[in-house]
Amino acid sequence: MNKPALVTLSDGHLMPQLGLGVWKAGNDVVGSAVQTALETGYRLIDTAAIYQNEEGVGEGLKATTVPRDELFITTKLWNSDQQHAGKALEASLKKLQLDYVDLYLIHWPAPAEDHYVSAWEQLIELQKSGLTRSIGVCNFDIGHLQRIIHKTGVAPVLNQIELHPLLQQRELQAWNATHSIHTESWSPLAQGGEGVFDTDVIQALAAKYQKTPAQIVIRWHLDRGLIVIPKSVTPSRIQENFDVFDFRLEKEELSQIQSLDSGTRLGPDPKEFN
Repeated sequence: MNKPALVTLSDGHLMPQLGLGVWKAGNDVVGSAVQTALETGYRLIDTAAIYQNEEGVGEGLKATTVPRDELFITTKLWNSDQQHAGKALEASLKKLQLDYVDLYLIHWPAPAEDHYVSAWEQLIELQKSGLTRSIGVCNFDIGHLQRIIHKTGVAPVLNQIELHPLLQQRELQAWNATHSIHTESWSPLAQGGEGVFDTDVIQALAAKYQKTPAQIVIRWHLDRGLIVIPKSVTPSRIQENFDVFDFRLEKEELSQIQSLDSGTRLGPDPKEFN
């Protein structure tokens, strides 16, 4: 089976374009999900402090024979820890049983608290210390990004945002790209595909390529140049989500999927979530 492309982040580090998300996966199941993913060929694992499963992810990583330098591990700084990012990252590393993470992200801007600029300054120092190789953000809109770049002169390598066929975020993706910020999609299948998988366009493409609707949507993310982290703990689904490297969507097919964009946000609004 082919492997995901590696994208080059603006700081020079390489990141797999397809990975495993583990949101809502309990410690009791996430370790085996990580092991299944690594056996399947995944090398990017995306967790967060607030998921409360870093211990399980750590157990899964400990069990693998894949060398550490081939893995790419992401975790995230929770909103209530924005004033003490160093302490939070050290706690995450202890749970993950790692000396460093490959990418540390501010999980939300939490604008009402207004600590995200200070948090970003702390992440810059954490990168210098070697506890994280790269630093980025999640759920930042253009205003949030402009502010941290203006205040520090340092742009995040990546902005992880809710992105799926119902919420395509093309303006934000374009802004990210012009500032050398990669866009990563969370909830890439629109939380189980309701209102996406059953559409005529996705059904027709699934039939044409002999793929599942989920595989069509994952391929759409990849062909748009997005980094994508579909979540599953089911071995067959983890494998299915990875089996997307033997076909590509044509330009007009990408345009057809573009027509599904309704601006429908399934998660919180970053401007209001604190």
